[in-house]
Amino acid sequence: MKTRTADRTRLVPHTVNGRTEMVLERYTVDLPVPPRDWDRTVLTAVTAAAAVLVAVAVVWSTASIGDLLARVTIAPAAYAAAIAFDLAWILCMAVEWLSRYDPARAALPRWMGHGALAVAMVAVGAHGWLAGQAAIGIIGAVVSGIVKALWTIVLRHHAKPLDDKTQQWVDLQRAEAGGELAMVAINRELTRARGLVAAEEEALRIDPDADPDWSGPDPDAGSESPLPTLTGPRTVKQAVRTALDSGIHSPDAVLRYVHQVADANAKQETVNRYLRGA
Repeated sequence: MKTRTADRTRLVPHTVNGRTEMVLERYTVDLPVPPRDWDRTVLTAVTAAAAVLVAVAVVWSTASIGDLLARVTIAPAAYAAAIAFDLAWILCMAVEWLSRYDPARAALPRWMGHGALAVAMVAVGAHGWLAGQAAIGIIGAVVSGIVKALWTIVLRHHAKPLDDKTQQWVDLQRAEAGGELAMVAINRELTRARGLVAAEEEALRIDPDADPDWSGPDPDAGSESPLPTLTGPRTVKQAVRTALDSGIHSPDAVLRYVHQVADANAKQETVNRYLRGA
């Protein structure tokens, strides 16, 4: 059995002048080396080779389809559009790879990839036929088909389908996580809507302090004459102004008047602020 050497450290006691401390000691150990996983090595090599062949197919198809489209449009636009033919089925293969644990979800990108590949192969064949080289057009189209078939085999080997019960469990977990993710956006939308409603209500409110209280004259207003006659609902600011116009200048008396005619919960600080601004 093959082994490899590895460095390790451990704490050991070390005494100097009668005082012992735990210090690090370095040592080496021989660890067994597992046998080479040839299956993984071969699969990795096949996957890498398939990726290289995809690049070859893309170059060939882009050159052929780009030259075909360049007959009716400018070359940059033609070759840019030509890339889309192969890119479509390559992207479908990527989505199929992401769904390798769920055959039901992988079916749609697989069939869409086949359809996109067929369109690309027809375009390559049409280019050869219009150029008077039908055989080359057919062979060039087959290149993309071979690469796609190879990738289908590789993806099928990588795929790990789940049994029915485990698949149902995964679907339920995915649905639950998807619901939680959807609620994040929904809660954000509801919060934004409630904020807009609150802002609209605040903008339409005449005065948040408006809460009239018809309590009659104030016996402690500091004057023998009755308080001003009430003619309608008042705000705190209006009540303060009326009290000043009526000769009431004491902050306490003004506050009592505000409590009677405007807002029973008005604060002394609010009244004082209006008094200073008067």
